[in-house]
Amino acid sequence: MHRIVFVFLFFFSMAVAQNEQLAQHYYERGEFEKALVTYESILKTQPGNGIYFARMVDCYQQLSQFDKAEKALQDRWNQYRMPNVLVEIGYNFQLQKNAEKALVNYNLAIEKIKENPSNVYSVASSFEKKVLLDYALQSYELAVSLDPKLKFNYQMAQIYGQMGKQDLMIEKYLQEIYENPQNSIMVQNQFTRFTQDEAGSGFNELLRKALLVRVQKSQEIFWNQMLSWFFVQQKEYGKAFIQEKAIYKRDPESFSNIINLAELAIEENEDEIAGEILQFILENTQDLDLQIFAHEHLLEIKLDKSTSKEYATIETEIEFLLKKYGVNPYTISLQRLQAEFFAFYLNQPEKGKAVLQKAMELPLNRFQTAEIKMQLADILLFEEKFNQALLYYSQIEEDLKNDVLGHEASLKAAKTSYYKQDFDWALTQLKVLKSASTQLIANDAMELFLLINDNKVADSTAIALKKFSKGDFLLYKHKYQEALTQFKLILKEHKGEEIEDETIVRIGQSYEELQDYNQAIAFYQQIIDNHPESIYRDEALFFSAEIYNKKLNQPEKAKPLYEAVLFNHQDSIHFVEARKNFRLLRGDSNL
Repeated sequence: MHRIVFVFLFFFSMAVAQNEQLAQHYYERGEFEKALVTYESILKTQPGNGIYFARMVDCYQQLSQFDKAEKALQDRWNQYRMPNVLVEIGYNFQLQKNAEKALVNYNLAIEKIKENPSNVYSVASSFEKKVLLDYALQSYELAVSLDPKLKFNYQMAQIYGQMGKQDLMIEKYLQEIYENPQNSIMVQNQFTRFTQDEAGSGFNELLRKALLVRVQKSQEIFWNQMLSWFFVQQKEYGKAFIQEKAIYKRDPESFSNIINLAELAIEENEDEIAGEILQFILENTQDLDLQIFAHEHLLEIKLDKSTSKEYATIETEIEFLLKKYGVNPYTISLQRLQAEFFAFYLNQPEKGKAVLQKAMELPLNRFQTAEIKMQLADILLFEEKFNQALLYYSQIEEDLKNDVLGHEASLKAAKTSYYKQDFDWALTQLKVLKSASTQLIANDAMELFLLINDNKVADSTAIALKKFSKGDFLLYKHKYQEALTQFKLILKEHKGEEIEDETIVRIGQSYEELQDYNQAIAFYQQIIDNHPESIYRDEALFFSAEIYNKKLNQPEKAKPLYEAVLFNHQDSIHFVEARKNFRLLRGDSNL
């Protein structure tokens, strides 16, 4: 007997489930007559199911059967007395353009909040679903006035956002995170949606002002932290640093935030502000690891801008630091920097390799060992010892398969194959790297893949590509004048061929390395004027804008170039940076 009952129940539940799926299928396809029949059938066995009841009512309304919808809703109200049903009854009248009766029922629903403030949850939610936003706000405000323990800042902020009242939205969101700091990330995510929207420059100004007012009126560190967060989103690291210093003076435990800010500035190549932050770190820490970190990056910034006249001073500074902190596993970064300096700046690769060979004798962890091997491979590549370099890169790939360092070694191995003009093998390696988890590596791999592939298709003998590879290798070796000569020769001998626009860009980059910025712009302008279909057009625009903005201090000339990237190259890898710089030049976030 029990078995028969079990079988019956099993098949009954199967039939119900199929009915529910069928009803949903009809409903989603807009076949409301069929959906209605099915939902009416289901509700006979599940009369209390609110979801299916709401869909049945919606079907009535979609079919303009408002009387049936009203009767169903009135019966529901009489049976369950749920306040949100009054909203539904009112909305049914609104659909019939009977505003008077709609208003009566909406007010009745709000009256239920007066009887019991907890009714706000169902009433306000129903108003929101019907996009009756003013009524939803009225419901939340009434509930809070009756019971101050109730908090609806987040919900009200979202409603103000939908209404386009950004100033009120910001106020409510800021109130929410101040009262409930555990919700900061949730609110910051909402802010980020607006700050990253090109149409949201007005929002940025409103948020900036709201935070500044709170910083000026309150002694709470919380608001300095929020203002710093805002400036970081805008990539205004100098302004963020001002806030972080203010925080640090009152809370020395916040020093890690300054270190994080330094790392962000370094990553974004904001050398000037990165240098300021690193200097501040040196002046305010006794931690040896942090001191080494700061010295290393300050030296890198100095090297990047140095000329041969400054090499002797830099060499002395590196030697002094290694004497001060010692040659040990903690100073691996300084030892690597010294090796790079010997090889790539002083053209003394043997001295560079000697530094690294000595470092390999230290008790290193596998990541430090990989970093030393990487530097050693880079120097071997500099010496044109391609196979030895590949051997070290492959060892790192094998040892750190799923690590960023392993992916970087894979990319360098592909570039080595490219430099030695083994283009087929380079393409094979780059195909895999195009989908690398690290975006920067994936972008670099894609760019090199397209360069090789497009020019091999255009010229199966790859004559021009071989010459171009040689020029790129000279750039790698920091032989910028020789690289410039090589690229100019390619431009002369292969004008009109597939490789022409890439060559023009490389000439511009070579001039940049030689700090001849006007010549660099002149060549980028050739791409802009004469190669409108070039895949390098966004780079020519962006690189020119960066020179005007950051090297020549001519922001008015930079602004239209950034704008051209925004409007014509939304898929460019430079889009985000161009948008940030354009907004700054436009004055969206001026203090």
